[in-house]
Amino acid sequence: MTMPNARAVIAKLRMGEVPGVEDLNWFAQGLSDGTVSDAQAGAFAMAVCLQGLGQEGRTTLTQAMQRSGQTLNWSLDGPVLDKHSTGGVGDCVSLVLAPALAACGAYIPMISGRGLGHTGGTLDKMEAIPGVSVQVDQGLFQDVLDKAGCAIVSASADIAPADKRLYAIRDVTATVESLDLITASILSKKLAAGLDGLVLDVKVGSGAFMKEIDDAQALAGALVATANEAGCKTSALISDMSQPLAPALGNALEVAEVMRVLTGQTQGPLLELTAELGGALLALSGLADDADAGRDAVLKAVAEGRAAERFGAMVAAMGGPVRFVDTWARFLPEATVIREVIAERAGYVRAMNGEAMGLAVVALGGGRMVQEDQVDPAVGLSDVLPLGTQVSKGQPLARVHAARPADADRAEASVRAAIEIGDVPTLPNLVLDRIG
Repeated sequence: MTMPNARAVIAKLRMGEVPGVEDLNWFAQGLSDGTVSDAQAGAFAMAVCLQGLGQEGRTTLTQAMQRSGQTLNWSLDGPVLDKHSTGGVGDCVSLVLAPALAACGAYIPMISGRGLGHTGGTLDKMEAIPGVSVQVDQGLFQDVLDKAGCAIVSASADIAPADKRLYAIRDVTATVESLDLITASILSKKLAAGLDGLVLDVKVGSGAFMKEIDDAQALAGALVATANEAGCKTSALISDMSQPLAPALGNALEVAEVMRVLTGQTQGPLLELTAELGGALLALSGLADDADAGRDAVLKAVAEGRAAERFGAMVAAMGGPVRFVDTWARFLPEATVIREVIAERAGYVRAMNGEAMGLAVVALGGGRMVQEDQVDPAVGLSDVLPLGTQVSKGQPLARVHAARPADADRAEASVRAAIEIGDVPTLPNLVLDRIG
């Protein structure tokens, strides 16, 4: 019997055949240990992008990439759950959802990412809290979960190393958009976290990577089918990203919105989507009878302050201030220049270019276009008026937080151009579809 090799695997794909389990396991291990060259990895990614794998091949590749490294095992007295978002602007759900689920009896080992392009990153938001370190070893990871029930951390080098290699190759070979490769990339890391249940938040709209509902539904369907075939109970919500989810974009500014929600100072779409995602996940895990009961449990955990307690315990266990929940405003960094973006005419906030707003935050220094970029946690946008708001001429549409006046000038012009004022209000639905 011929042993698998890179050329044979690529040749099968080129001819429209789907490589088998042994082939894809070998290729994933070769990505991890360097047996597969960059040229071969690029050819593989392009062949998958052009020919596709189908559902069976997609699941096989996902599990092969998961097995290329360590799969975490937990000794805990409740279900191990997680959530993944495909990325948006003003999306700080993870920081509310993780402690809320922990307060409902689940454990949330949330392995998260950093911002790239116009979207924000959960790890960057956590690091806006002074002292917090998201780089943890397995011992500290377990300790944080024991103390708080949730931990939001970065992936170690041992988690799905094949994906780390292939992701970098995809970025320079124009194969990022492949449905098969997106699915395998997302789920290989999540499955390696040793989960009992997963909920996916697939974003669609001007602030998301997916601009059209059909594309979002295709991705959600592929993710749900693959995760369930791999043995992880999974469902998905498709949610609107035609405007920022929270009225702020930028790391410290979004943490401030999270704390306002957790301490009962505000509600709105951020809490609403958190409850919908949490309800679906609690129902999957058996901690709630159905999604409605799960949603109510999440809302109760926030209203009673139990979610805030869990968040505070997590922050302290990860090196942050011990009493952060009680005095959070004094710890978060503030920008030196704050500028209002004024409406130039009366009417209704009719549309927003979320991607342009996210890129304005990146230009301020609040995000990164390449992984090596340094992030200023204090800059961004706040007080962004939601779609459908009636405004008068001269009324603030948002506030820019910048390090320098010239940066504020550029951001002000970008944000004003990104927000459209019209004569008829637009009121989009938050949850557009449910899958699984």
